Amino acid sequence: MMGVTNDLWLHYDDLSKDQLYDLMSLRQQVFVVEQNCPYLDVDGDDQNAYHLLSYLDDNLIGYLRAFKGGIKYESPSIGRVVTNFTLRGAGHGRRLMRLGIARLRKMEPKKKIVISAQHRLKAFYEELNFYAVGDIYL
Repeated sequence: MMGVTNDLWLHYDDLSKDQLYDLMSLRQQVFVVEQNCPYLDVDGDDQNAYHLLSYLDDNLIGYLRAFKGGIKYESPSIGRVVTNFTLRGAGHGRRLMRLGIARLRKMEPKKKIVISAQHRLKAFYEELNFYAVGDIYL
């Protein structure tokens, strides 16, 4: 039986060193190592983000970052959505996205939320009422 998750919303300025290490480690494990996509994940935007960290016991199992409108895009946005490989398929990604959407709707209720997502996850995001615009990019 799985334990209870502990979800924390923190602005960058409020992250502890351990929390920052945890989120960077999870992002690197998935985006760089697992997906074999060597790119600079540290993009200078984390300092302006709200970070959702989802812990199971003391282990970070999921994460996303969210921005008010006017920071990454004109509209509020969600990015860097990631779940631990061993727990995929259990609904954590959807739960994280729903929490992110709810947070941004509360902050900016009349604005559309923008994401930039991997094409292979198109169906996942369409289930959450997002739709593709623009060209596919690597």
